[in-house]
Amino acid sequence: MFVHSTRLQSEDFSYQDLGVTWRLSSLFVQLIPFEKTHLTFCCIGTDRSTGDALGPLIGTWLREHPEFPYEVIGTLQQPLHALNLHQTIESLQARTLKPYVVAIDACLGRVEKIGHIVIEKGPLFPGKAVKKELPPVGDLSIKGIVNVGGFQEYSVLQNTRLQLPYDMGKVLSRALLLAWQRHQLKLVNNRHDDSYNHNAWQ
Repeated sequence: MFVHSTRLQSEDFSYQDLGVTWRLSSLFVQLIPFEKTHLTFCCIGTDRSTGDALGPLIGTWLREHPEFPYEVIGTLQQPLHALNLHQTIESLQARTLKPYVVAIDACLGRVEKIGHIVIEKGPLFPGKAVKKELPPVGDLSIKGIVNVGGFQEYSVLQNTRLQLPYDMGKVLSRALLLAWQRHQLKLVNNRHDDSYNHNAWQ
C-alpha cells in the first residue's frame, strides 16, 4: 500500500469506464511478456485490512483459473505483505533465470482518483503510504487507488469499504486473464498464417 504520485509512462483508467476490461487487456498484451515462462505476478497486500485487500483478491482469482500458467505470489490464503516481502524479493532475485515481475497493489491518492487503475513501467514502492521502508517491486506496476491519502492512512485503509477493492480486483483479474487469452489466440493465428504462407509457396 502506498500513495500514488504521477510518473512518466503511466496509463490511468477508472474501473467503471465503459469497456475498461477490454482496454486494459489491450494494454497488458502490449506491456506484459506473456511469451516468457519466467513471468511472475506479485499481488501485494493483506486480508487483514479491507483497503489493502486488492492484491490478495486478484492473486486468488488468478490462482483459481485452472489454465493460467504463470507464477502468482500473494493470495488471501497466503498474502504477500510487509513481513515476507523482503524474503520473497530476495528469493526471486537469486534465481538463475530472473523473472519478469508484474507487481499489483492498492494505493491511496486524490479523492477524485478513487477507483482509478494506474499502470506504470517500473517498480512500485509498497508500504509508502504508511511510512514503511520496503524494497521496490516489479518491472511493471499495476495500482488501484482505493481511498484518499494524506492523513491517518492506517485508519483510512481499515475503514475502506471492501466493495471497491473487490470490484476493482474483478476488473483487473478479468483483464489480465483476457490479455493472456488474447496472447494465446495471437500465437495460434500467427502459426496459422505461417502455415498458410508456407503452403502457398509449395
